[in-house]
This record gives sequence, C-alpha cells and structure tokens, in this order.
Amino acid sequence: MSAALETVLARAGLKVTANEFLTLVEDAAKKLTSPQVDPGAHFTEAERLALTEAGLDLTPLSESEADARARTVAEQAVLRDTALSVNQAADRVGVDSSRIRHRISERRLIGWKDRGGWRLPAWQFSDTDVLPGLDVVLALMPVDQPALVLANFMTTPQEDLEIGDRPASPREWLLAGGDPQRVAELAATIGTPA
Repeated sequence: MSAALETVLARAGLKVTANEFLTLVEDAAKKLTSPQVDPGAHFTEAERLALTEAGLDLTPLSESEADARARTVAEQAVLRDTALSVNQAADRVGVDSSRIRHRISERRLIGWKDRGGWRLPAWQFSDTDVLPGLDVVLALMPVDQPALVLANFMTTPQEDLEIGDRPASPREWLLAGGDPQRVAELAATIGTPA
C-alpha cells in the first residue's frame, strides 16, 4: 500500500512520504472526528427527538456504509501538508518573512497557527506571487469560517464565474485576470443560509 500511496501523492504533487501522510491523516481524524459511532449519543433525548422531527437521521452507520467524514479528514490532511510556512511564503513572493506576518495581521493573507508557527494555505499563491486580487476577496470573506471551507470555496468551480464556456474556481478566475470583486461578493456568502 505504501508504494501505491506514494505514487498517488507524487502524482498530486505532494512532497510527503506515505508514512508522513498517514500520520497527517491520523492527526486530522483525531481532530475532526468524534470517537462516538452513535450520532444520537451527543444529544439529550429531547434534542434527539427535535432533530429527528426536523428530518435528521441519527441512526449509526452500518458496517457497509462509507463514513462521510473520511473525505473531510483527507482534505484536511492535504490542506495542512500543502500549506506554506511563513518563510516558504516569503521566498515564493520575494519578500522578507516579517512582511508575510504583517499581511496576515492585516488579513491580506490568511493562515492558522500550528506546531512550528503560521501555516498559509497554498491556494493563496501563484508560482511567484500572491493570488491577484486576493486582498479584495479576503476583505469580504467571513472570518469565522475554517481554513478548509475557504480552501474548498476557492478551488471549487462556481457557476457565476466562467472562463470560456465552463465554470471556473475563484482561484482560476483570479489567475486568469478576472474581476476580484465578483469573487469577493461570492465569498461574502460563505456560511450563510442559501
């Protein structure tokens, strides 16, 4: 399995060994998932009744059902593995690392504190600079959303952003010179009810 996993990781451009990646997955699983196998166990009887009346299924997964949390755990592991350190971001952009920390404090870049310092999601960068128009987008992006939610938004094609005849992700849109205000307006709705 290690050889197959390392092949997949290499094709995806992830510079990590199979064992390192599996450790990241295990760490993410511990952070993102509950050891409870019964989703109803988290609630009181009155809460379970209200939730089931609202249409939620609190039945534990059967042995044959795939656990939907697995995708989130894998995405979290990839997000964490591909994130740049402050020094890596500074090298990529061609500035001093203090400028990167300054941009984080001004919310012109986003990141999270992790062991060893700040981690900055790679989607914010091109090969040699910060994503064009990122400051406009981040100004309207909700501050209460997890890094994984923001990464998924920025890398998922949106029907309102087209390049040629196909929907483009906000990241692709900005890299192609699209209006950052359009992405910012979409970003402002992250986490709001539809």
